[in-house]
Amino acid sequence: MANVLIIGATGSVGSATRKYFLENTTDKLTLMARNTRRLGKLDANRENAMTGDVTDKGTLLKALKEQDTVFVALSGNLGQMATSLVHAMDQSAVKRLLFITSMGIYNEIPASVGANGNLASNPVLQNYRDAANVIEASDLNYTIIRPGWFDNGNDTNYQITKKGEPFGGHNVSRKSIADLVVRLAHDDKFGSRDSLGINRP
Repeated sequence: MANVLIIGATGSVGSATRKYFLENTTDKLTLMARNTRRLGKLDANRENAMTGDVTDKGTLLKALKEQDTVFVALSGNLGQMATSLVHAMDQSAVKRLLFITSMGIYNEIPASVGANGNLASNPVLQNYRDAANVIEASDLNYTIIRPGWFDNGNDTNYQITKKGEPFGGHNVSRKSIADLVVRLAHDDKFGSRDSLGINRP
């Protein structure tokens, strides 16, 4: 059993991952969101909610207490958020970080998949790359997760590519992302200090 902090727990990937943890593990979850009312009913035995923002150092430090793994699925100024998180995790001596960015941040998408989704042609991805740069420069045991476009498929059919390898495809289910997160949370050597692409083959 692990203690897992989910930051961005009300977003689509955060919600899917929360559900997957509850259904497939005995882990205890701390759910951090700006509006915790959107979380709905909590499992009182396994879930705790905290209202806050990742850039709020006091709330973040409180949320990090006794955590084994931090999973982050956010939007916004991700570089700033990653910087705040890395500092707080260093201060809290929590080392395992799983952070969602996007496919294309390393220009790894081959033409057969749709190379126009790469950073070179899509400056929107710079925000995700900024976060990845911050995390990769840290001493954390991180895994950056680079999903394809996610959908509501009820499958866990996915392939993983590592940084430096061409991306395999452009779609993936939220359930697949959740499955990968649970695997990573339970094996701190899997994906350690690496960036993993995830797509439906």
